Amino acid sequence: MTESKSTGTSFVRPLRFHLSIIIVTLLVAISIPIIWLTYQQGSTSALEAGEKQMKALARRTIDRYESVFNNGYTAISATSVLQPMLSAPPAELNAKREFMLKVLQSSPTIDGLYLGYPDGSFIQTVNMDDNPAWAERLSAPQNAALAMRTVVRQSTGTLAFWVFYDANSNPIDQRRIEDSAYDPRRRPWYRAARSEAGPVSVGPYATATTNALALTLAMPMQKNPEVIVGVDVLLQTVSKLLAKDMVSSNARGYVFDAEKNLIVHSDPGEMEKLLTLLSTPSKIAKDLVAIRDPVLDAVKRLDWSSSSTDGKIVRYSMNGIDYVAQISAVSFSGMMRGNTIVITAPLSDFTGENEALLRKTLLVALAFLAAGILAALLIARLISDALFSLAGNARRMGDLEFSGFEKVHSRVLEINMLSASLASASEAMKSFALYVPRELVRRIIASGQAVASKATRQDVTVLFTDIRDFTTISEQHSPEEIVDMLSVYFELMNETVEAHNGVIIQYLGDSIFGMWNAPTVDPDHVADGCRCALALKTRIDDLNRENRAAGRPELVTRFGLHTGPAVVGSVGAHSRRQYTAMGDTVNVASRLEGINKQFGTTIIASGNIKAKAGDAFGFRSLGDVQAKGRMEPIEIYELFDLDTAPTISLSLDKTVRDTL
Repeated sequence: MTESKSTGTSFVRPLRFHLSIIIVTLLVAISIPIIWLTYQQGSTSALEAGEKQMKALARRTIDRYESVFNNGYTAISATSVLQPMLSAPPAELNAKREFMLKVLQSSPTIDGLYLGYPDGSFIQTVNMDDNPAWAERLSAPQNAALAMRTVVRQSTGTLAFWVFYDANSNPIDQRRIEDSAYDPRRRPWYRAARSEAGPVSVGPYATATTNALALTLAMPMQKNPEVIVGVDVLLQTVSKLLAKDMVSSNARGYVFDAEKNLIVHSDPGEMEKLLTLLSTPSKIAKDLVAIRDPVLDAVKRLDWSSSSTDGKIVRYSMNGIDYVAQISAVSFSGMMRGNTIVITAPLSDFTGENEALLRKTLLVALAFLAAGILAALLIARLISDALFSLAGNARRMGDLEFSGFEKVHSRVLEINMLSASLASASEAMKSFALYVPRELVRRIIASGQAVASKATRQDVTVLFTDIRDFTTISEQHSPEEIVDMLSVYFELMNETVEAHNGVIIQYLGDSIFGMWNAPTVDPDHVADGCRCALALKTRIDDLNRENRAAGRPELVTRFGLHTGPAVVGSVGAHSRRQYTAMGDTVNVASRLEGINKQFGTTIIASGNIKAKAGDAFGFRSLGDVQAKGRMEPIEIYELFDLDTAPTISLSLDKTVRDTL
């Protein structure tokens, strides 16, 4: 029988658990086939869309690539037919300057335009706005945007100089070049165009002046093939164009020459390495730097045959990752023939739309699952949330905190009745709490003395305070004014005492009765009491300054501080009790407060306080006094802060002390 009962209860679970299992199972059974079919169809569509996107990107890149070099080709073509360009400088120099500067300003992809003459003369214009390396290399004036170099071969020697222009082609500085050995006839671009008798491309190579990766387009003048016009195009510009419209952060773009040598990489860091390889002798270049791009090696191994300007799509795998590559041949104006642009990216990058669709489908499915779970748990949550709120309200009531009391509304009648009862009880306790020290009640509960049947004997530190001439102050002001002043005063006192681990046991008219080491244990209760008394004096002094400024009376306060054994606990009738302390220690503290007016002091502490407080506080002896109703004399001291030690000593003769 026992075994059967155990077996029968082993599967007992809350109702919300069983409902959740049933609903979730049904939703999963319906959702999974739909999600799978959607994913399969979406994958096929995504791959097709990805290939179209790759082709479109390749076409745009090729167009931009050709546009960059077409700008250069157009520039040299237009220059090659101009009559003023045929004569070597300094002939028609102004016409040359005006045209060449206009070309640079209208073609930001051109780094420099120049002409070489058969006598060794040379004229060159460069764009410093788009390539700041020129300005740095030439130490150009601050506002210089363009520069023009002229090398004139004369019978008397060579004259070479730079002229700098602002953005409006206005000259702003001129600088002579001493011992210019530059001879265009020895440059590869001049010799290649001269030998081919037509347009040629030279490079890529690292430029001598700015150390930039460039490719030169050059062609002879139509009317004089010995005059060669050339233009430099920075391959960094092509690299930026490749990187501009990449389909993803994982995509890469390359430009190869006819021998499958890399001349452009879409990654700026790899372009810097390529520049280093091209500007350093081949024997040592590979020891200095290497292009570490695993995709590059895989791309070079692909079949590039039958690729055209429209390109072809090739899929390949590397390290277990599927890639797709668009391979497109480049050829225009008889130049750049054999160049190839390759754009490649992981195949997964093109499934983004499908993955987005899958995510949406999953979100919808999860929404249904969540709706099912919420439906199953709705009733339980309605009840449990309400009960949790009621429990929170009960905890706040137990802590005598009423500010965060929540109003609970439920569709369950019994919960609404309980909520109304707790709210009514809270209002009653809120009103009652105004008449008892809340912190004292909290500490009594925390110390486990809430239901203590009798008081116990223990050491405590006791503080009594009193406002000087309070009766006179009360006569001179209305009751409303007195209540307002005392409210501020008592709030200050309460905050300070609690901040120093003490509690206010009672408010006695304008006086307070504070205590340490009860109801909670405070091993440092004597020092805490001393610190509190000094802090109270400081804060009351500040309050009195504000009162004087506002025309209100000062509330000069005297303090009596004593430590010793007392009977502490809950005392009184069975129907009404009070937490307090009684005994000689309490009486002495009260007497010490009154003795202040005889000595003109503010804080009087007993010898017990001085003995246990240590050297952290200042004490000035006031001698022994005989307190009323007490046989033994009391050794008393004025307590003061060591940082503000008083300089006037006070004393009473024996006759005065005996009368106290």
